[in-house]
Amino acid sequence: DHGWHIGEKQITGKNTLWDDGTRVPLIFAGPGVKAGQKCSKPAELLDMFPTLIDLCDLPKRTDLEGHSLLPQLKDANAPRMWPAITTHNAGNHGVRSEHYRYIHYADGSEELYDLREDPNEWRNLIHSRKSYADILEEHRKWLPKNDSPPAPGSKQRVLIYDGKKANWEGEDIGKDEPIPEI
Repeated sequence: DHGWHIGEKQITGKNTLWDDGTRVPLIFAGPGVKAGQKCSKPAELLDMFPTLIDLCDLPKRTDLEGHSLLPQLKDANAPRMWPAITTHNAGNHGVRSEHYRYIHYADGSEELYDLREDPNEWRNLIHSRKSYADILEEHRKWLPKNDSPPAPGSKQRVLIYDGKKANWEGEDIGKDEPIPEI
């Protein structure tokens, strides 16, 4: 399992785009992997299959979304051209580069964090006096152009408060009722 939310930022559960809910430890060992390295480059689970293909010296595939991590397994400082992208429900996307996390929400709001200065993502830099235009442009270009529809029968794990009512995954819950599955 990865991440946690036990009250940070008034959130319980891992349904966010911040590092606490999206970062997954990744450990590789074996032939062709340099021992004792720690790599700060972002990776996605989509990168696992292309990496295994390279490690097994199998024919490369051009139909995969991920990118091999073999260069970083050989040298943790090898450059990486791709960020890690996370989506949570339609229109909500996070783009994680080595030093920044950019989040774009379905309502158009945005967040930007410098993870070197603010590893807990408390200071949103979107409205900062310092210009982050180049960094924002670089991260925005990675946002998905089209959202995939939810899988048939799936529910979006969203808790919505509307006035005095609460709605969890599309179902109203009463004031004294527990949130299902929590």
